[in-house]
Amino acid sequence: MKEFDFTLKFRLTDTQKNPDTHLESLYENGCDDAIVGIGKFGQISLNFVRESASAWEAISSAIIDVKKAIPSTTLIDVNPDLVGLTEVANLLGRTRQNMRKLIVERGSGSPFPVYEGTPSLWHLADILTWLETTQNAYFIDASLREVAYTAKQVNSVKAWKELDPEQQRSLEALPV
Repeated sequence: MKEFDFTLKFRLTDTQKNPDTHLESLYENGCDDAIVGIGKFGQISLNFVRESASAWEAISSAIIDVKKAIPSTTLIDVNPDLVGLTEVANLLGRTRQNMRKLIVERGSGSPFPVYEGTPSLWHLADILTWLETTQNAYFIDASLREVAYTAKQVNSVKAWKELDPEQQRSLEALPV
């Protein structure tokens, strides 16, 4: 069994209700391995450190546990997924300048950002894969890599399910 550290963010249906009211139910339904963030009405975030055989098993079981505790809630996203250079640097124990230098120096060999702006954002899974395959000086924790990959997959499927079926068919036909 390995430990997987990830965050789930959910939208609550009753945005006026204090999210504090869900704490006991979350604890009783298997979320006793999470730190619950209730700072914003209408949302609840749970940072899990869950033991499991795989990141998929850890993340999917946590989503199921939250849905048992708060059936009307909707998953917003799984993290870590979209990250800026500062977050990547913090996760790897490096400086932001070090990460920026690698991205700029490698140019076309580095992963493309999902969003170019201030700050630019990348899928963490893409950055970790690139660092692991091209930058031998970087040790990438296997659990972090697995969580980042799984978070990207869950978020992608969630976004896909939100599309109109006709849009899905049109996208499937694109030669990408």
